[in-house]
Amino acid sequence: MKNKVIIGSFLLMSICAFSQEKKTEDFKKVDKITNKGKFFFYWGWNRANYSNSDIHFKGDNGSYDFTLHNVRAKDRQTPFSFNDYFNPGNITIPQNNYRIGYFLKENYTISIGVDHMKYVMVADQTVKIDGVITNSGNPDFDKVYNNEDRILSKDFLQLEHTDGLNYVNVEFRRFDEIGHLIGINHKNFQINLSEGLGAGILYPRTDVTLFNQERHDEFHIAGWGASAVVGIDLTFFKYFYIQSDLKFGYINMPDVQTTYNPNDGASQSFTFFQRNILIGGRFRI
Repeated sequence: MKNKVIIGSFLLMSICAFSQEKKTEDFKKVDKITNKGKFFFYWGWNRANYSNSDIHFKGDNGSYDFTLHNVRAKDRQTPFSFNDYFNPGNITIPQNNYRIGYFLKENYTISIGVDHMKYVMVADQTVKIDGVITNSGNPDFDKVYNNEDRILSKDFLQLEHTDGLNYVNVEFRRFDEIGHLIGINHKNFQINLSEGLGAGILYPRTDVTLFNQERHDEFHIAGWGASAVVGIDLTFFKYFYIQSDLKFGYINMPDVQTTYNPNDGASQSFTFFQRNILIGGRFRI
């Protein structure tokens, strides 16, 4: 009887040890999800805020050369509807972000994408103006200005980058799984943190009506931008994720096209702060 008890105890201990070893192995497998060599993509939407900016306008043959100071602008996100946000024919209408990238290493990615923001100058605001206007077609506008107040009325200036303020950029990010820090470690659910830097060109479609000139509305490479970003995502079943980003950037556009005369133009620079909600996937080819 004593031998049977000893043998039974030994078998029970062996089973427990094997079970514990298997759980440890499973934990290790869950804990290690490899990323190197994966591609990823996302699509999503943004809201943006812009700093005030000085806008310098220059006309052909010196017809005008003036600067508007501390001009305010806002974004223009499309009100939510299923048709505008998820209908394939309309999904480019809202302010959106899309990107495709690659894991160079386990924790580092490189990607290219477009931040499709919309920049709308606030109508009828009062700003300071310096410079000269000599041939606007409106005698109320033609004069020399020296730090005077000017109402940006509809007949004086309408300016938007609304199709849009397109920031085409390359990003380099660090990527880390952080769920284990709060006790979450499951093969079908991870929490990841990413942060990085980006730079690229501005390819806006600028909609401008200046004085009584013909409305201009065309795509044009206008300048460059740089940005820093931090994001957090929830990944489900290793392949699909929902991500939220905060992005701060600087935009410099020395070549904004304002009329159909190539010798007319404007320049401006400002910062932006963007909040994004994104849906994406990671996969191997």
